[in-house]
Amino acid sequence: MAASRVKAFGNGTRYVEAGGWARTFAWLIDAIVVLFGLLMGVGALAALDDALHLGGGMLVLGMAVLLFGVPLLYGLCYTDGRALGALCTGTRLVRLRDGGRIGAKGPWAMVIRTVLLPLLIIAAIIGGTVDGSFVRTSIDVARTRDLPAASGVDGLPARTP
Repeated sequence: MAASRVKAFGNGTRYVEAGGWARTFAWLIDAIVVLFGLLMGVGALAALDDALHLGGGMLVLGMAVLLFGVPLLYGLCYTDGRALGALCTGTRLVRLRDGGRIGAKGPWAMVIRTVLLPLLIIAAIIGGTVDGSFVRTSIDVARTRDLPAASGVDGLPARTP
């Protein structure tokens, strides 16, 4: 394990930051799940439009609701910081302040990851720099658990020999 990936939360508890590939694959898996949900929602919206002849304004509204509603619903699975992407990559999204689970902000975190982050990247490419602050980070669950002083991290007790 690279010592450069060992960091400390705001409360001093150490953790191992997830690698760049793990973060990327976790995001990609979550984005694919959300995209699949959006496609299913668009199909349902098209069927509803075919049956009820909704106007163009209702279709636009339905698309906007889907764009934010699908990630919010998927984010309900994310309150412990482990949606499908994190489960597949062995990572967990935690609060940077103390390593605690993100809890009720999970749905909002999923919207940020799958909708707003791509928009932020596009804005940075077009307009230059984008400032912001981090309040969450992804940790490597297994390696954090193996740190000698990892006990005390919410949900990640140190293993006893």
